[in-house]
Amino acid sequence: MSADIGLYGLAVMGQNFALNMAQHGFKVCVCNRSPSKIDTTVERAKAEGDLPVIGSDGVEDFVSKLSKPRKIVILVQAGKPVDSTIEKLSEFLESGDVIIDGGNEWFPNSIRRAEELAPKGIHFIGMGISGGEEGARNGPSLMPGGPKEAYDLIEPIIKKCAAQVGDEACTGYCGPIGAGNYVKMVHNGIEYGDMQLISEVYDVLKNIVGMSNDEMGDLFEEWNKGELNSYLIEITAKVLKKKDDLTGEGYVVDYILDKTGMKGTGRWTVQEAAEQSVAAPTIASALDSRYVSGRKDERVAAEKVLEGPTDKPAVDKAQILKDLQAALYCSKIVSYAQGLGIIKAASEKMEWGVDLALCARMWRGGCIIRAGLLKGIQDAMARNKNLPNLMVDSGFAADLNSRHMAWRRIVSLGIAHGIALPSMAASLSYFDQYRRGRLPANLVQAQRDFFGGHTYERIDREGTFHTLWDESHKDLGDLTGRTAGEL
Repeated sequence: MSADIGLYGLAVMGQNFALNMAQHGFKVCVCNRSPSKIDTTVERAKAEGDLPVIGSDGVEDFVSKLSKPRKIVILVQAGKPVDSTIEKLSEFLESGDVIIDGGNEWFPNSIRRAEELAPKGIHFIGMGISGGEEGARNGPSLMPGGPKEAYDLIEPIIKKCAAQVGDEACTGYCGPIGAGNYVKMVHNGIEYGDMQLISEVYDVLKNIVGMSNDEMGDLFEEWNKGELNSYLIEITAKVLKKKDDLTGEGYVVDYILDKTGMKGTGRWTVQEAAEQSVAAPTIASALDSRYVSGRKDERVAAEKVLEGPTDKPAVDKAQILKDLQAALYCSKIVSYAQGLGIIKAASEKMEWGVDLALCARMWRGGCIIRAGLLKGIQDAMARNKNLPNLMVDSGFAADLNSRHMAWRRIVSLGIAHGIALPSMAASLSYFDQYRRGRLPANLVQAQRDFFGGHTYERIDREGTFHTLWDESHKDLGDLTGRTAGEL
């Protein structure tokens, strides 16, 4: 009997996803550049319940063992390894077969690959996978984008293998090729913001309130039982309370060098926010914070030269803890609002038709940013598919309106104590800008007209205007075309 689906690329993530599919009743054929990992995967399948996983002897044998139309998931390093793998596989594939790339890929690369495979009639799907190695084995969030007819072929498999929340699978059709990769990219950008926000709360608790690791861990455990319930809050409690097993003294987190690594998806998100002219300061400041963290030697030197505040205000621990919970909740709403705004803008521009309620549903389980908050976001986006911004949904607006003073107190507290809260402050500034009907942008536009003759619009009449601001300015004549090139 031929296999239902193939999986190429057997690092731990690939092995786990193959076993996941097999555990849900699908016969899986596996292949890898190095044969030893094929044997390892087949042995694991036997040990973990005699699961229906079979090996292969090279690419041609691998393809021959798959039922038609063939469906192959590839899980290899993004970039050239993906191109190389597709080249090997396509030599033996036929029209109607489907290749699904499950890596963290830059979405234009997926679009290019789909175009390259199109003349051969081979379908290509870019599918974001979130949840890490554990999620791959037990149920990840799966974000596929590609031809609908190709998606229909894999839907019965991925709906069973994805994380399940209630009676809903954390997957669905994101849209044409590129859409799935884009949704996953923004997921990672939101993840950057969420992690940074939590680290800022940690900084306040440790260096202003003066709480111990165990006390902080207990607090995060308590928060995880309420409106802040999420995977990242859950693991933060565990991280903070983990004792160091190398020295036998203290906690692991206190021995970790304060330099944050990254793979690049957060940078892509910020680049795309700029490309779509969508403000995403929570995510951008989180990315900037990783850059600053990387300047460790410079920061150590600067600490000896630059001074912070010495006259610090007294703190009320109970009030700060209450305010921190509210501030973190508000900032998380804003971070999701920005991420969904990026997806919305790109979807409209690319004509993808991405359903933002589906995005929230896919993120509710299995993935790194899974959180109780996402059910409300899913419902809000389902109620109003034309909602311009998550913050103006009646439910979330009420939450923000009732908590913003706590948010302000925390940001002010950080400033007064010299503790940087870049993402929390950026979130609050975004909220304050978005809620105001008139901003000081009129002055900026006046400056642009002064030095560049960029013209401006008026609030009291229609048309395009230019002012002779001083004796150095001359009449520009016909203003048509003066705004050409504006984004």
